[in-house]
Parts: sequence; structure tokens; C-alpha cells
Amino acid sequence: MSANSPFARLPEAPSFTVTSTTVADGAAWSAEQFSGIFGVPGGKDISPQLSWSGAPEGTKSYAVTVYDPDAPTGSGFWHWAVADIPAAVTDLPEGAGDDIGSALPEGAFQLRGDAGAARFIGAAPPAGHGEHRYFVVVHALDVASIGVPADATPAVLGFTMFGHVLGRAVLVATAETPA
Repeated sequence: MSANSPFARLPEAPSFTVTSTTVADGAAWSAEQFSGIFGVPGGKDISPQLSWSGAPEGTKSYAVTVYDPDAPTGSGFWHWAVADIPAAVTDLPEGAGDDIGSALPEGAFQLRGDAGAARFIGAAPPAGHGEHRYFVVVHALDVASIGVPADATPAVLGFTMFGHVLGRAVLVATAETPA
């Protein structure tokens, strides 16, 4: 991973597989994954479908995050974070990250991202800023509950996961808004 990787300064973790019927690794988001909330024409803020396999032995739960390190904020932008996904769950349907997390498995919950909402917020790169990368990550954890409150931020989730990550499955989507 490059120095601009969100994992560049974290301990290495074994990889496992994440796939999506919504977007292929390295491909651009469709209009549904852009942000209507942020005013992108055609944007629908629909979270991607995700399936994962091959998690390390000892996995007791998962967390899912979507992060844009290329946002012009100095700290990137968290688009989605879900904690406490049970170890028996290996997929999330498209749209699971709606306002109430209606398709999340029992026990899992969404954290408030950088837009201030506990839901998936789609891509909205500034016009002419260039291509942004969206790291869609499934984190395999060694605890059944990561122990963060529902009002925690994704950064607090990441800090709390430090030392509990058994593996990471990474898919990178892209988005660009022409000038």
C-alpha cells in the first residue's frame, strides 16, 4: 500500500476477501453510491452490497468502514462505519446503511460519520478535485463486541480496534466530479 494508504502506519494484518455486486475493486461508484444528501445530481446515498470470506481463525466479529483519504480536509472523510457485526455474518445487502440500518444484522450498529449522520453517505468529491479513493474495509476482530458507544466516531472505532484486528479485507472504489 502507498504512503497515502489509511493503513500505512498501522500494524500489518492478514488479508481476506471482500467482493461486491455493487462495485468492483478499482472501479468507479455508480450514481446510487454518490451523495444526494450533499447535492450530487442523481446521488442516492445507497450503501454497497458486500460479501466476504476467508477471515482469519478466531474472528469473533466484524466492523465495516468506508473512508476517503483524498477528501480535502486534512483528515480524510468517513462515509460509513458499522460495528459489532456477528462473526456468523458474511454479507451485507445493498442499502443496509440507510437511516435506520434496516438490513444490518441484529447487534450491529452504525456510527455517526463525518457528515454527522449514522448512515452511509455517498461520494461527493469537489468538482475538479480529481479522482478520490473510497476504502471499503471489512475488519475481522478478536472480540464479539468492540465496546464503543453508538455515538462514537469512526476514528474512535479505529483507535479502539487497534490491537484487535485479525485481518482486513479491502476493496477500493473511486469517484470523480468533473470541473
